[in-house]
Amino acid sequence: MLKICDILRRSPEKADKRKISILKKIVLCGIACVCGLLLLAAIDLFFLPGGNVVPAFEEVRAGHLRSESVLLDRHNEILQELRTNSRGRRLEWVRLQDISPALPAAILAAEDRRFYKHRGVDWASLASVAAGFFHSGSRGASTITMQLAARLNTELQPSGQHRTIYQKWEQMRAARVLERSWSKEQILEAYVNLVSYRGELQGLAAAAGGLFGKQVHGLTQAESIILAALLRSPNADPNQVAKRACKLADSMNLQLSHSEISARAGEALNRPYFIQPQAALAPHVAQRVFAEAQARGGQAPDRIVCTIDRSLQQFAADALYRHVMSVRAQNVHDGAVLVLDNTSGEVLAYVGNTGESGSARYVDGVQAFRQAGSTLKPLIYGAAIDQHILTASSLIDDSPLDIPVAGGVYRPNNYDRLFHGPVTVRTALASSLNVPAVKTLNLVGVESAIKVLEAAGFQKLESPEFYGPSLALGAADIRLHELTNAYRCMANKGAWSPIHFTFGEPQGKPRQALSPQAAFIVMDILSDRESRSRTFSLESPLSTRFWTAVKTGTSKDMRDNWCIGSSSLYTVGVWAGNFSGEPMRNVSGISGAAPVWVDVMNWLHRDRTSRAPEAPPGVLAAQTPGQGRKEWFIQGTENAVLTGMSSQGFRISYPAHGTIFALDPDIPSEEQKLFFEAQPKDGHLHWVLDGQRIGSAGALLLWTPLRGKHALSLTDASDRVIDAVSFEVRGQF
Repeated sequence: MLKICDILRRSPEKADKRKISILKKIVLCGIACVCGLLLLAAIDLFFLPGGNVVPAFEEVRAGHLRSESVLLDRHNEILQELRTNSRGRRLEWVRLQDISPALPAAILAAEDRRFYKHRGVDWASLASVAAGFFHSGSRGASTITMQLAARLNTELQPSGQHRTIYQKWEQMRAARVLERSWSKEQILEAYVNLVSYRGELQGLAAAAGGLFGKQVHGLTQAESIILAALLRSPNADPNQVAKRACKLADSMNLQLSHSEISARAGEALNRPYFIQPQAALAPHVAQRVFAEAQARGGQAPDRIVCTIDRSLQQFAADALYRHVMSVRAQNVHDGAVLVLDNTSGEVLAYVGNTGESGSARYVDGVQAFRQAGSTLKPLIYGAAIDQHILTASSLIDDSPLDIPVAGGVYRPNNYDRLFHGPVTVRTALASSLNVPAVKTLNLVGVESAIKVLEAAGFQKLESPEFYGPSLALGAADIRLHELTNAYRCMANKGAWSPIHFTFGEPQGKPRQALSPQAAFIVMDILSDRESRSRTFSLESPLSTRFWTAVKTGTSKDMRDNWCIGSSSLYTVGVWAGNFSGEPMRNVSGISGAAPVWVDVMNWLHRDRTSRAPEAPPGVLAAQTPGQGRKEWFIQGTENAVLTGMSSQGFRISYPAHGTIFALDPDIPSEEQKLFFEAQPKDGHLHWVLDGQRIGSAGALLLWTPLRGKHALSLTDASDRVIDAVSFEVRGQF
């Protein structure tokens, strides 16, 4: 309007009367608009003091939800950041005093030069817009306060490209109330934390990290100018943003070269952005914990405290990486570690893989199903001791064994390809001899052994027929967390309970997988360095300076390598191998998983000791004849030295374990008798079929077959089991 009036004043002789009349009408119209706006301002200021209701600043700041949830360890240190909200990328709320001073100055220059002069609505800018003139440095007279008010109230956000007149009016009213309730600093702080910068980047922390890889306090002047230039059109072409940033720098009289601004803008806006997480030590735990939280409440919480110890987690990950790299030439690429607190069941460390150095960095080795190798032997021996079939001093003949199975003959061998003759159960388990383990499984029965394994927490086990005698040597597919918790069960006197990742989880009622007496004896055997020496020598990595009970295992063709063991306080499980199933080369439990297990155990006990547990009631120590040492026995079994395959070599020679007999319906039943034979024959021994004594083992015993599965035992005069097999009769009788 001032320009029009100036034209009229300077050159009236050149203006025609008609044009002068039109110009006067325009001037009058502009004046009327300005007066109308001023009148509205007066109404807003004096007649509508209440205005709209806006939330308190503290409420808005507290309600700021990060798109990344944070997993904290048991000491409230950050373990992992995990994206849990796909609606925009938001990081933590930043305080105004923590922001580089260059950024607020650039934002005010770009969006609201009169921010500290107006009270929410810039009436001068509105008057200029109403008169049709461009107001330098404003977004159509929409102040920062007005923009913030619209973000705080979804009803003020346009449904199309522009707001309605009513929405604009309500936005102005809300801005006025906001200015009355909040300080200027609070308004500017909320604005920079809530505004969108580019793509899904919302808030200054996300923009600084995603575009420039920086914290907000480290933004340079050129980077601040670029961020301010993005506000008017966040997804504009990088060249347009660079031009706008250069123009803004010039308007602020900044000594920045256009080439520097353009180069920095192109570098930041032409590449996919990446926000470096604050920590990435437990991705698999974070995914599990936040998924469970979302399942319960529908939305992932901002942060969760878990049971992991960050220092231990870092150490275990480093130890696993270091030792796997040391055997990389032997084709070992992957591994996993799990550490449990014996008493509480809390997960103290959970390393799912070796990270970027592994073959599959996203695979969770703690949850992956792998073959168990020899790690199930303690539970099978525990079942035999629990059922009073064997004692720790029982002798089992470690000699060649052929077992008929559906596909032919099963012939187990020891790791060293040697046979050691009669050995005690203590030596057989501690040295991980295979043939005695298979004979022990035959005594217990595969079905009975599976029930013990299921009670110890193993899931998805197959039927007894699926495994047969190979179950003793680890034919079952298991997971590291199941196996480690099963050993924790034995360390807890045979009582199994679930593990947990967060505090306050319901524990449930423990269940007994083994009796306290059997669990104690098995753990005592696994801690016996001398009995272990037949296979592992006296000075193996398993020989810790404090009390531990430990077992290694290697699956068929060296595809899986395990080391699981407990101290009085902790249970540690380690797996090494390849996620692809490719076999390793010349790697045993001692050279693969065991070094990691030892390092983690030593770290756990760097300032704590571990003492051997006391024998529970019902366990006594007794001298074993001919063995030169005292042994632990469940009370009442201390004289059962001959249980198992003794040095005298008594065994069932026929039928073989697992034999299936088919009866012919065309032959009379009395003509189809089966015979039972023992070697050597001894009249002091007896046959027991399905729990009933049926005759002497001094000669062949004929038996009329009955359809079904049967358990046959060879017992001595005191009804102690010397050998046992199971077989099945099929047919019409």
